[in-house]
Amino acid sequence: MSQLQARLREDLGTALRARDRATAGVLRTALAAIANAEAQPVPVGTSPMSTSEGPIAGAALGVGAAEVARRELSEADVQAVVARERDERLATAVELAAHGREAAAEQLRHEAALLGHYLDDAVQR
Repeated sequence: MSQLQARLREDLGTALRARDRATAGVLRTALAAIANAEAQPVPVGTSPMSTSEGPIAGAALGVGAAEVARRELSEADVQAVVARERDERLATAVELAAHGREAAAEQLRHEAALLGHYLDDAVQR
């Protein structure tokens, strides 16, 4: 686990204990994006449930037959995922502001700033 990911997990626990729902939501989303990035890609033209044998067509055979190890992300990979999350929020904030939804845009800018602090701290380390 990268240092940034460990810090996000630790701060999520702190936010939950403090009942800071806004911060906890942002941290959960960032951690979920990191978990998605750790998933193994499915090769093109294949399906994880490709067998046609057995009582249920398409079912994986045997306990854990469809399980694969998660990918190990480097610190730079984790930072890129968090940066993407920040950038998506900023882009959406611009769109919302253009449509007169300034309160929602401000909330997204606040969330992006929170993620930006984690990125700034990671770069300084």
